[in-house]
Amino acid sequence: MTRTVNIYEAKTHLSALVDAAERGEEVIIAKNGVAKVRLTAIAESPRERKPSGAMKITYIAEDFDDSDERIVRDFEGLD
Repeated sequence: MTRTVNIYEAKTHLSALVDAAERGEEVIIAKNGVAKVRLTAIAESPRERKPSGAMKITYIAEDFDDSDERIVRDFEGLD
């Protein structure tokens, strides 16, 4: 479904219009009755870590982001 609103209504109800766009509804914003822009949701892309190639790294280990318990103990003074 497409909803057309004027600029004043868009400014007044922007949050609701963004919610509608997130749900898949197409929102057209018009100025003086002439359609000017289309408000649509941005497709989410999964964030995946990839080597940039700058340092010739071709592999990132699955446990790369895991914390090292020895370092944690040193910082927290648990030894």
